[in-house]
Amino acid sequence: MHKYHSDHDSGVVAYSFKKNSIVVLFHEGWYYLYDDDKPGAQHLKNMIALAKKGAGHSTYISQHVRENYQRKWRED
Repeated sequence: MHKYHSDHDSGVVAYSFKKNSIVVLFHEGWYYLYDDDKPGAQHLKNMIALAKKGAGHSTYISQHVRENYQRKWRED
């Protein structure tokens, strides 16, 4: 996973992506999988761009994606 670099406090800690998906690790320890199906290709494209930029990723998820993820899990 790549550490999420942000100049602001962010709920996102790290991310990793492949061609058709992104996994996001949040501060609470939950991993979320987003892909072409959920939340869809355009949201996925935007999320990958924001992750690379290091700004706005958590805000985008909370405003546009919310609970529309493919899978959620925690590694205990």
